[in-house]
Amino acid sequence: MAKAKLRILYGEGDGDVLAKQAAAFEKAGHVVQKAEGRKNVDEALKKSTFDLVILGSTLSRNDRHHLPYMVKKVNAETSVLVMHADGSRHPYVDACVDTGSSMETVLNRIETMKIAGMMPQAAAAGAGR
Repeated sequence: MAKAKLRILYGEGDGDVLAKQAAAFEKAGHVVQKAEGRKNVDEALKKSTFDLVILGSTLSRNDRHHLPYMVKKVNAETSVLVMHADGSRHPYVDACVDTGSSMETVLNRIETMKIAGMMPQAAAAGAGR
């Protein structure tokens, strides 16, 4: 079975980190919309739908705490991955990785998540609506 192509919103506070790591997600076969800073993540959530929102470690701690709520408020089905260790205690975070994890670790974590866009049954059901 081929890997599912996810629509990812990837947010970081640092534009250089954003560009470099977004390229790795794209190389893995995903469609990535980049958003630098909290305001741009909020705006992107209002304009488009995503299978996965990734909140990078260069966003402030406040942003990484606030944005998962905003993601779920817009669409409860969207998965949230936070790239820092404290995400497991957040009620709206679906997965997290430790700060400083390799891109390979992050990509492997995405593969293990139960994301609607990765499950053929869910994608087929969504197409029939």
